[in-house]
Amino acid sequence: MTEAALYMDAEIRPNRSLSERGFIILISVITAANVASAAVFVKLGAHWVLPFLGIDLLAIVVAFIVSFRSGRVIERIQVSAGEVRVTYESPKDSRIVWESPTAFTRITVEKDEEDRVMALRLALSGKETPVAAALSPGERGEFAKALEEAIWKARRHRE
Repeated sequence: MTEAALYMDAEIRPNRSLSERGFIILISVITAANVASAAVFVKLGAHWVLPFLGIDLLAIVVAFIVSFRSGRVIERIQVSAGEVRVTYESPKDSRIVWESPTAFTRITVEKDEEDRVMALRLALSGKETPVAAALSPGERGEFAKALEEAIWKARRHRE
């Protein structure tokens, strides 16, 4: 896709509320609490508790590392007169997960009782792919409107 022909080029980045500095502080507090607990249990003679406290700390660190890694993946939605494309971009690679002709691409919106957009999908010939899952329901609703408008403008361009 060329830059001049794009009707939408949206980047969706997952929100992470804990910064790297906050992560270090949190892990330090958890480590201090585990060391204090371990000291009490060792004094009471429960030496078998030490490995479980270590596994607990390791599980928390691994969970945060996985979360931070998934937070670096960018979802890019591009709409041109010819096609709609969804790619996932990470620092290491970029992969296309959806390509479809703009003229035949539909948007399906799933709403709850309070009219919030709970899911947004691109659809074509019985196939669907979710988009904007990292956004809140309110943001997803606004994005759905912008995406529909971009597709409509791209279709008008082809006529």
